[in-house]
Amino acid sequence: MANDERLLKTTPAGALGLIPLESCQTMGAQVDKYLVKWRAKREHKLCDTMTLNSYKRDTYIVEASCPRFGSGEAKGVIKDSVRGYDLYLMVDVTNHHLTYSLCGHQNMMSPDDHFSDLKRIIAAVGGKARRITVIIPFLYESRQHKRTSRESLDCALALQDLINMGVDNIITFDAHDPKVQNAIPLKGFDTVQPSYQFIKGILSNVKDLKIDNDHMMVISPDEGGTNRAIYLANVLGLDMGMFYKRRDYSKVIDGRNPIVAHEFLGASVEGKDVLIIDDMISSGDSMIDVATELKKRKANRIFMMATFGLFTNGLQKFDKAYEEGIIYRLLTTNLTCQEDELLEKPYYINCDMSKYIAYIIDTLNHDVSISDLLDPYDRIHRLLDKYRKENPSG
Repeated sequence: MANDERLLKTTPAGALGLIPLESCQTMGAQVDKYLVKWRAKREHKLCDTMTLNSYKRDTYIVEASCPRFGSGEAKGVIKDSVRGYDLYLMVDVTNHHLTYSLCGHQNMMSPDDHFSDLKRIIAAVGGKARRITVIIPFLYESRQHKRTSRESLDCALALQDLINMGVDNIITFDAHDPKVQNAIPLKGFDTVQPSYQFIKGILSNVKDLKIDNDHMMVISPDEGGTNRAIYLANVLGLDMGMFYKRRDYSKVIDGRNPIVAHEFLGASVEGKDVLIIDDMISSGDSMIDVATELKKRKANRIFMMATFGLFTNGLQKFDKAYEEGIIYRLLTTNLTCQEDELLEKPYYINCDMSKYIAYIIDTLNHDVSISDLLDPYDRIHRLLDKYRKENPSG
């Protein structure tokens, strides 16, 4: 493991404890396997002393649950001691597959329910842990991050709720607007980009890419996502373009002003492979509209990349876009719950984030900087060099 040299020089902040809530059990188990594997091989000089007597374990998962009463109310229960632990709680607020009983009826768990369960587990810790870090990949209420009329600022309030309950650090991925951290300026807040995993996913599955200005371009589907597109374009050495969403502000449909047209700003995409990158795919209408506009401008293959694939209206429109040649590949991460149907699609590439999360947890537990993990510039270039050696025509 590349981090070992730094980690062997430091002592962990406390015994490592991992609490994946029910919504994040699969991801939590994968992260735990990496941590167990790495620490079993790592020969820390203090491993056999009282200081690190729990450093190597068969599992770092602390058993916890949120059982419910017949009325639908719940409580948080932790079944192991966490006194003095460095705890990492994981929750997927977008997991819509879980249910609970309410007066004999089965209710689907909403993001509000998942966030409440997170707070219940924090309350069950009771202040006995040495440090609490919450890993919440899709930041709860991140789409309600600013006030445009007399409305609630839910994301800011949620962050303040966690800090007031004793949370020390919050780690999220590709926050819709990173400026929400201004709500908790004295506490840790990191928003992580999966750029490396996207590039790795494409290079592992497509062997004839020509990664240069003449053959490839990065596109932001809207003005709000230009930062992630600029980063990717700079790392890959490509041109960047963007679309501007022209909206009808006289109407509100499903809580949003409808898009009238997508206006393109940038150089010609004719004959080029195009990478469209965004933070999330909700219904998918906007991304497919952008891909259609690019095809009208004679773009070659179109790769859609989004950190979170919510697919709130199903996958039919993506199937149709693939059949019509509008999209070539679709990439999302496993940071949100994935349908088996999605994983089986011929155009889908899954980007696994469990190893990355395990790296972050292992490093933070040792109180070592994660700056190099947050900026994968060098790792992406090593990946590109390897790809070009293995595929000389690329």
